[in-house]
Parts: sequence; structure tokens; C-alpha cells
Amino acid sequence: MAQNTKDNRKTKVIEVLNKARTMELFAIHQYMNQHYNVDNMDYGDLAAKIKLIAIDEMRHAEMFADRVEELGGEPVAETTEKVQKGQKVEAVFLFDANLEDNTIAAYNEFLLVCRENGDSISMKLFETIIDEEQIHFNYFDNVKDHIEQLDGAYLAKIAGTPSATGLTTLGFVARFGGGTSQAGA
Repeated sequence: MAQNTKDNRKTKVIEVLNKARTMELFAIHQYMNQHYNVDNMDYGDLAAKIKLIAIDEMRHAEMFADRVEELGGEPVAETTEKVQKGQKVEAVFLFDANLEDNTIAAYNEFLLVCRENGDSISMKLFETIIDEEQIHFNYFDNVKDHIEQLDGAYLAKIAGTPSATGLTTLGFVARFGGGTSQAGA
């Protein structure tokens, strides 16, 4: 009986870890699509930062997969949603801020599932990733506000900037600070 309860608790944690992984996989696909589109619109600096955030999301997806495997589960490989293609630069940052905000809300719920099922390691994993998602939200929300408040002036200033992120791509959080990421992670 006790083993069955333990297995049920582990199953619930694996379920939320895999749900989070599907969300990360969607974000990766969405952000990489935006990276190429925004770069093609000649907003290289914005494109580069979107790419770095996608790399952070790749790391998150792997962290969730590693934890699922540690618990004896099978990491999922599908995404939660279909990529929104062809977004105008003015729409990208509102979309992404909303995506990050929804992710933070979901991960806080998933963290509670981990706590309720006695898995403090998975709970801490969600805490760490929530901190990084908050950094992503802050960036997207700030750019959205700049675009809205400064009208075309903000985008005109960024037009023609390079999108190169360099050979050693650390991700947004590692490159611009914040969170608990290590450069080698």
C-alpha cells in the first residue's frame, strides 16, 4: 500500500515535469521562429536576445527531462501549441510577455504539486526556473512598453543592429545576469 502511494506521488510529479517540458519545447520553437523573422525585419539586437532566451528555454527543457529520468519517467518530446508564424515585431513582445506570464503561473501551480507530493528537489527546480522565466518576462514586457510608448522611435533606433550572438551562446540569463545560472550550465 505504501509503495503504491509513493508511486502515485511520483507519477503526479513526473506529469507536471513533463507538462512543463512541453511548454518549454513550445517556447523554443516559438522564439526561434521569432528570432529569424525579427532578424529578417532588420532588428538584429532584438532577434539576438530572443535567440538567447530560446537557448535558456532549451536548458530548462533539458533540466525537466533530466529530472523526469531521475524519477524513472520518460521525458516527452512534443509541444503544447502550434507556433505563431509571421508576427509583426510590434506583436512579438506582447505575445512573449503573455507566454512567460502564463508559464510563471503554471510553474507556480506545478511547484505546489511537487510540494504536496513530497518532492522538494523538483520543487526547487521549479523555483529556479521560475526566477529565470521572470527575467524573460521582464525583458519582453519592457520591450513591449518601449514599442508602445515610443511609437516608431524605439524600433527605428534598433533597426540595422547586428544579430550575432557569438560562438559561445550562453543564453539570455547567463549573458545578462540574474537568476542562478552558471556559465557552464
